[in-house]
Amino acid sequence: MKAFSLAQRDSKIARILSLEAERQASTINLIASENHASPAVLEAQSSLIIDKYAEGYPGRRYYSGCVHVDEIENLAIARAKELFKAEHANVQAHSGSQANMAAYSVLLKHGDTVMGMGLSHGGHLTHGSEVNFSGKWYHFIPYGVDPKTEMLNYDEIERLALKHKPRLIVAGASSYSRIIDFERFRHIADRVSARLLADIAHIAGIVAAGLHPSSVSYAQVSTATTQKTLRGPRGGLVLCEKELAPAIDAAVFPGMQGGPAVHTIAAKAVCFFEAMQPEFVRYQKSVLENARALASELQRHGMRIVSGGTDNHIILVDLSRLGITGKDADEALEAAGITVNRNAIPFDPKPPRITSGIRLGTPAVTTRGFGPEEMKRIASLIVSVLSPSADKLVQEQVHREVREMCRQFPIAGLA
Repeated sequence: MKAFSLAQRDSKIARILSLEAERQASTINLIASENHASPAVLEAQSSLIIDKYAEGYPGRRYYSGCVHVDEIENLAIARAKELFKAEHANVQAHSGSQANMAAYSVLLKHGDTVMGMGLSHGGHLTHGSEVNFSGKWYHFIPYGVDPKTEMLNYDEIERLALKHKPRLIVAGASSYSRIIDFERFRHIADRVSARLLADIAHIAGIVAAGLHPSSVSYAQVSTATTQKTLRGPRGGLVLCEKELAPAIDAAVFPGMQGGPAVHTIAAKAVCFFEAMQPEFVRYQKSVLENARALASELQRHGMRIVSGGTDNHIILVDLSRLGITGKDADEALEAAGITVNRNAIPFDPKPPRITSGIRLGTPAVTTRGFGPEEMKRIASLIVSVLSPSADKLVQEQVHREVREMCRQFPIAGLA
């Protein structure tokens, strides 16, 4: 087969990809669930192994020619286990949602009672949202944050557990900016003879660096994604106790997936290797430092930060005082070259597509090399764009400043 470059074979897709590269290069990305994968991760993800079908597990494939696939997957499993000090790791799950689906199928029966953080308080769709499979297949009792502190109230969670006697408790969040006490969650689960599932999708990189308490020694199962703070490819990960390993593996394949994305598993292996390096710990420390600096500077400018600050990479901003919705803020900032996402705040009176808040995160900008001084400048730009007097001229001026900042901190692989 004659080799063609993408531009020669499909100029339309090549053009769009080029535009996306330019967009990323010239945009300040504050979306908490996004990051910039390393050139090594990108190389593994786009390698020739994408051609191989490998249904099954190492040494137990349903296709021949898997000798190198087996070596890659075994390496990814070993690295994940070492990185998180886990007894078993499944690296085949395509996403965090599918990792959760696999865990639920092992730990629950349809209709079982589960406790999870409510979506409006910072949980995830797969923690019991009525529009998601989790809320349709299982009976979820939501818990939330304290109205005064906007932090998890473990006494209240324990009271709910004693009342409802769930079979499973889910600990984890997608827009909660504080430390999660997995040890306390395990204590609560043990009191009602429930199992504990920890969803560390957002904080996996921080956990791997030893900068957030690990869930692995407390939860029977921990699930994660590899693309957020772990800075790897888009994919899922399941960590579990050894006794659950056969059931977890069977739940992923053949329970809900066929052949794994072996090119993504190769990229996961690279990501786990990178996360074992000393520079990764330094990177995560910078992520946290930048988040604190951004939150503090926004507060200095009069913005209200939910719970009063952050312990991780997430900052949740309440825009109610400004008289602007999350949707409007999201769109105004994007027009100025700063990407965030609209997000519900606890006890939000506005619907999910509108919201009263925005969620910010520092993994991607930290990967580019931004530091606390840049965070202060970004906070000032955000305040300018969201000011009542801001107009398109302000957005254009901010966008020029954003482009200049981005030029000084290029994305590796695009420079």
